[in-house]
Amino acid sequence: MRPARAIPAAVVLLLALAGCGGSSSKGGSSTAAVQSGPTSTTRVEVLKALPGGRFDPQAIYRRSAPGVVTVISEFAGATGNPLAPQGGRAGLGSGFVVSSKGEIATNAHVVTSGEGSSIRRARHVYVQFADHNQVPATIVGADPNSDVGLIRVDPAGLTLRPLPLGSSAALVVGAPVLAIGSPFGEPESLSVGVVSGLDRTIDSLTNFQISGAIQTDAAINSGNSGGPLVDARGAVIGINSQIQSTSGGGEGVGFAVPIDTVRRSLDELRRHGKVSYAYLGVSTVAVFPQLAQRFGLPVTEGNWVQEVTRGGPADNAGIHAGDRTVRFQARQYRTGGDVIVRAGGRTLTTDDDLGKTIAGYRAGQEIELELYRDGRRRTVRVKLGERPLTRPQISSP
Repeated sequence: MRPARAIPAAVVLLLALAGCGGSSSKGGSSTAAVQSGPTSTTRVEVLKALPGGRFDPQAIYRRSAPGVVTVISEFAGATGNPLAPQGGRAGLGSGFVVSSKGEIATNAHVVTSGEGSSIRRARHVYVQFADHNQVPATIVGADPNSDVGLIRVDPAGLTLRPLPLGSSAALVVGAPVLAIGSPFGEPESLSVGVVSGLDRTIDSLTNFQISGAIQTDAAINSGNSGGPLVDARGAVIGINSQIQSTSGGGEGVGFAVPIDTVRRSLDELRRHGKVSYAYLGVSTVAVFPQLAQRFGLPVTEGNWVQEVTRGGPADNAGIHAGDRTVRFQARQYRTGGDVIVRAGGRTLTTDDDLGKTIAGYRAGQEIELELYRDGRRRTVRVKLGERPLTRPQISSP
């Protein structure tokens, strides 16, 4: 049981709404003017990640903050409050510029409401820049499975500072980070901390979870959603998304969607306006030595199949789930299911390994699974489906 509630870091406010390019030397910024109409120009300040060295939050903030924005979303649905937009309500979050075309990355839950098949886009979105310009934005697309949203503003007449995107693959616990955003509606707020955990699993806007999330003790509160988590070089390594809290406030445990996941979402949203995920249709637990000993499993590492989705790809390929429930070390296990030890040539050791592997495939592709059933090793090929927004019914054992 999770001791605290996962809370998206967007804040719903009742508001009266007012009307990556190139690089430069030595990590500095350069300015380019792009003609965008007969009189208006777009000023683009192109940033490059700083070289490694001393962690300087002041310098990083000075460079990065102008590229961070406040995102105001207006949703349908009367609130009964006279300060709310006419006939609706407003939510507030953060975002950051990712291209000279006016593209801004944020969280999907900042520009949508609801979950699963009930997700609805905001009817109006506005972006407020650090220089106090506030302009309407168009939702390019939203990826509820990774909680990534992409919006676009008309860049004419604006100063844009796209933030450089880093990599989350080589992060280590203890690395210094900064979170920039609009907690509680306070724009361009900075909090500083470290990476306090890696490979966490957090909730998405569907019944599926987001793997590989970054945990940080940099303060993340309501309104920080969609803002960047930045490393010591000023590169974005994640999108701040959730807090884990018993009180509803930041308590030193915040989570960001890793930038390597975000990149994939942004690329798909640009091309298609949505993101497709491959789907296997199983629920598993990681095998550990004591678990293997207690239940006589043939291996001490792997993913033990607990549930199989009825009519899903794994079910159609004959993957077996457990058929009897036994309690061990404070949790229930379904015994008798397959133990998957390799997927697509990758050895499985942690809870997230199978999901991470499937995420690298597309619907319609086949994946080879190596598994143990009744003590015998075998290979099964599965044609992957497309992940639904809501989790289908589980097969009975």
